[in-house]
Amino acid sequence: MNPLIDFPQTPFGSLAFDAIEPAHFMPAAEHWMDVARERISAITENTDAPTFGNTLVPLEFASKELGVVSSCFFNLNSAETNEDIQTIARELSPKLTLFNNETLLNEALFLRIKAVWENREQEQLDAESARLLKETYEGFVRNGALLEGEKRESLKSISEKLSKLSLSFGENVLKETQAFELHVADADELAGLPEATIASAASLAEEKGKQGYVFGLDMPTYISIMKYADNAALREKMYRAYGTRAAKDNEYNNEENIQELVNTRLAKAQLLGFDSHAALTLSKRMAKTPQTVLSFLDDLKALAKPAAEKDLKAVQEFASAAGHQGEVKPWDFSYWSEKLKKATLNLDDNLLKPYFKIENVLAGVFDISAKLYGLSFTKNAEIATYHEDVDAYEVYDKDGEFLSLLYTDFFPRAGKRAGAWMTSYRSMYTLEGEVVRPHISIVCNFTKPTADKPSLLTFNEVTTLFHEFGHALHGMMARGTYPSLTGTSVYWDFVELPSQILENWCYEPEALALFAKHYETGELLPKEYVDRIVESQQFMEGYATLRQLNFGYLDMTYHGLTDPMEGSVADFERSATADTQLFSPVEGTLSSTAFSHIFQGGYSAGYYSYKWAEVLDADAFERFKQEGIFSAAAADGFAEILSSGGTVAPDELFKKFRGRDPKVDALLKRAGIAA
Repeated sequence: MNPLIDFPQTPFGSLAFDAIEPAHFMPAAEHWMDVARERISAITENTDAPTFGNTLVPLEFASKELGVVSSCFFNLNSAETNEDIQTIARELSPKLTLFNNETLLNEALFLRIKAVWENREQEQLDAESARLLKETYEGFVRNGALLEGEKRESLKSISEKLSKLSLSFGENVLKETQAFELHVADADELAGLPEATIASAASLAEEKGKQGYVFGLDMPTYISIMKYADNAALREKMYRAYGTRAAKDNEYNNEENIQELVNTRLAKAQLLGFDSHAALTLSKRMAKTPQTVLSFLDDLKALAKPAAEKDLKAVQEFASAAGHQGEVKPWDFSYWSEKLKKATLNLDDNLLKPYFKIENVLAGVFDISAKLYGLSFTKNAEIATYHEDVDAYEVYDKDGEFLSLLYTDFFPRAGKRAGAWMTSYRSMYTLEGEVVRPHISIVCNFTKPTADKPSLLTFNEVTTLFHEFGHALHGMMARGTYPSLTGTSVYWDFVELPSQILENWCYEPEALALFAKHYETGELLPKEYVDRIVESQQFMEGYATLRQLNFGYLDMTYHGLTDPMEGSVADFERSATADTQLFSPVEGTLSSTAFSHIFQGGYSAGYYSYKWAEVLDADAFERFKQEGIFSAAAADGFAEILSSGGTVAPDELFKKFRGRDPKVDALLKRAGIAA
């Protein structure tokens, strides 16, 4: 039996991870593609006049099982991959792309959709159905439905090529990350590092049969070394290793992939009648045009750059006074800024980490969700997961009705890509009267517990967990009929609002009191520490903002091209980011070659959305600040944003919640970089 074809009876229809093997994916995907083709043929062969009910509705649900299989596969390819899965990905990804193109370029299908679109006034559709019709029609047009002949064939081959290039890019980054190890024999070289980092490195060395300590490039290890290692040579080695991922002269170099991705995306955009990939992408974003995004970045840069230069000067002066010789280098900045933070705020990660045991932080975000939205969470060990580190929870709404499954996956391991993300295994929808609830997952890379110490989070990791949980709330609280409009299926520059707004509760004393307690004594985080955390919101915020703008400009420069990219990736990157750099370039290091957000993930021409959504989240949270951070009225209002998904235009949702369009004032005030 293939558990991805003959779905077994499981709690809440959860995936039978304990029965799924890599060999199941290709037959299952091919089976459900064939089923979807039969369903689409039934639509196009229908001799009745096209209507919303006989065309749009069956099309929306034609690939629902294929969606589950492909979600499962690509989620595992990120969180629990291996050689078998990567081999399948190289075959399956192009097949799925071809299937999608086959659907989007199905002329008979598009003619029926077009007929419904042109007769939409006669249909008298409700608002959600009208939005589905609009998004479907425009989606087909944006994907080449109006193209003919050779242009249609060209689009198919371009799309297939793009899927292969993205896969190759991601595999190279993962392999480069996994291939690196730094072996240190002498414990004296590790001065300043937290005990947990050293213990982890000792454990990894033992696993690899080596004496001493072995460090990898997983994010907790990398950040710990950059912040705390007194040994500047150790910091420099890690910095160069991290900054040269997929940029070295070897088989995993991504420079050719980048040039191909950029130029192929441009070719696709121009084939579809747009000047650039950015113009194509932004036509379905709140920002709408590249010019709007660049003006937004420029306005923020005018305020952030002087603040960032001031931050760097403060770090340089502090380091020099403490005996540092010469200029602060990129691998010195985090180290000395952390020491400056401790000196000025008397605050550092090691002081706070004992109060942020991961189990307590998770319980805290559950508690905050209960206070805001009435949600409850129950762990269910009977639900199969894809790794022993993964837990599954049943989630219920304020009326006690089942809302969602939630999977949590918190620790790094081989086969798991770096970073943190939220994803979905099953979307929410309503079909023939049955409400199908979503299955959501949050994936992070936090320090693993050791034999004698639990996983203790840095404050930055606490905000990361809240961030991903905000995305999860968006997915779990979905209400609606059509899966392409529910949950996180919203415009890309709106999708970060639910995640980023939840981070604000990490800085609120009333919220911290719910979960910030010492893992050994149970003592609550002292008020003086809470005050310092609140004050720390503005610490080095100019520098952090400029860094985000750096990535935003790099993304927009690649994807704003109207002529094919030429020359080296290194030269291109240096030129694109020259005005947001505070340090001289470090030979051999590149951001682009491991910039997975834009070359593997969905953020191409969209990285600006993090800052865009910060404007939204700061403004939205001002209402909670005014009415109370657990205000029932404010929570009910924001719950409408979370539950509506893409069924309502994002600017309408925000305006209803705030009573007006968003303003940048709250963000500038929070960051301390106002003019």
